[in-house]
Amino acid sequence: MEEGMCEVTAIHETVVKEVKEKMLNDELIYDMAEFFKVFADSTRMKIIYALLENELCVCDIANIVKTTQSAISHQLRILKQSKLVKYRKEGKIVYYSLDDDHISQIVKKGREHIEEL
Repeated sequence: MEEGMCEVTAIHETVVKEVKEKMLNDELIYDMAEFFKVFADSTRMKIIYALLENELCVCDIANIVKTTQSAISHQLRILKQSKLVKYRKEGKIVYYSLDDDHISQIVKKGREHIEEL
């Protein structure tokens, strides 16, 4: 028998049963994994962090993040598809902001966790 392998299928059958009953279905787990993947890019995190502070246009975001407008537009497209950012038009200028307060809460909790390490 390999080291670290269980000799039985469940030591604490009652606990295993309770946890299995509370587990999310595979589709929801997949969707959550995809959602959190969006946060796995440092440029997207910089954009999100900038938008925590204020509504911004692509030019301003590019200046803050120190990259091209094209790169920012690409990342904003991903953030929009994931419903993390929203936009509004004022004349020819498009302004981006976080989609809702949940996003700022997620980022703040993530930062708290990292700063505790």
